[in-house]
Amino acid sequence: MLRIIDARTGEPVDAAPARRGLTRVEVHAPGSDPTNLRVLLVADLLVRALEIGGTPVWALLTGGSRQAELRADAAALGIRPFEDSPDVGAGLGEAQVVHVAAEGRTAPDGVRIAVAPVEATEPGPSNGQPAGAGTPGGVDPTVLRLALLTRHRNAPVRLEAAFLDDAGATLARWRAAVARWARRPSRPVPDDVRRRLREAWEDDLDVPRVLDELRRLENEPELPDGARFETYAYADRLLGLELTRDLGALS
Repeated sequence: MLRIIDARTGEPVDAAPARRGLTRVEVHAPGSDPTNLRVLLVADLLVRALEIGGTPVWALLTGGSRQAELRADAAALGIRPFEDSPDVGAGLGEAQVVHVAAEGRTAPDGVRIAVAPVEATEPGPSNGQPAGAGTPGGVDPTVLRLALLTRHRNAPVRLEAAFLDDAGATLARWRAAVARWARRPSRPVPDDVRRRLREAWEDDLDVPRVLDELRRLENEPELPDGARFETYAYADRLLGLELTRDLGALS
């Protein structure tokens, strides 16, 4: 069961209703800067985690003057579209409502996830990727996604060149490894590995712990390559890093 820390109380709460029902995830991101983009990314992770657990989700984005820019940057980062938020009070009979907003921003009553700020510094080297107000110029959006995922949402992020370079190297290495492992006989994700991954992301969306587990398994000698492939593909349902993108690219 996915549990998150409610920013209002500091106490853990169930993100999914006790009885099977709809969870509404409402994002409060009125700007298109990197912090608002991170807010939307955290909401995307929440939606993915709930759906993996079998909870139906209604994902909404509250309005602002720069929603077009934010949505464009979000799409580049692999964040799935959020519906426009309806009038206050409208709903579909949801059993749980979770609000996601930047630290210090007000939100309606209900369970609240607070997201620490992002500071963009110097842009990385240009690679021909488009950039909007919320993305540093020239940075591959998936690299930016991984960089943001390496810090827990409660920790501020500073997008320095070395930080982004490290994320880019990790992403390239993992994609190449996944493509190699895919050539080996398939094996299921080991039960203990699946359990550790689920325990990590169901513990207050601890995505850095998920990434640490993948780093540990990258060279685990007892894990067959076919199981390694399935493990990374399974974790990518949450991470959204397109880790299987280069399948078939190796000769």
